[in-house]
Amino acid sequence: MLINITNNKTIEELQAEFNNEFPYLKIQFFKHSHKMFKGSDKKELIPVSTAISALKHHNGAIEISENMTVSDLETMFKQQLGLNVQVFRKSGKSWLETTVT
Repeated sequence: MLINITNNKTIEELQAEFNNEFPYLKIQFFKHSHKMFKGSDKKELIPVSTAISALKHHNGAIEISENMTVSDLETMFKQQLGLNVQVFRKSGKSWLETTVT
């Protein structure tokens, strides 16, 4: 899956694209990256209405493969685009942070 990340998109739009392809996963965007095997502080969560242009100043794309680990994906967003994301997985009606995969 290829996600094109352009300045005119919002976080909500990127989340919808990702969730459409991976319905039991979601990505959240944070002001700072989290430490290895740790969750992100909810106070650091960026509102979904935020435009990507407020977070970075260049367009890009992320190629996501099914065999990619969560850590690989989060690292790719950080290194290639300077965006701090954390992946959550759905468990029943709750979303859980994926801190070990």
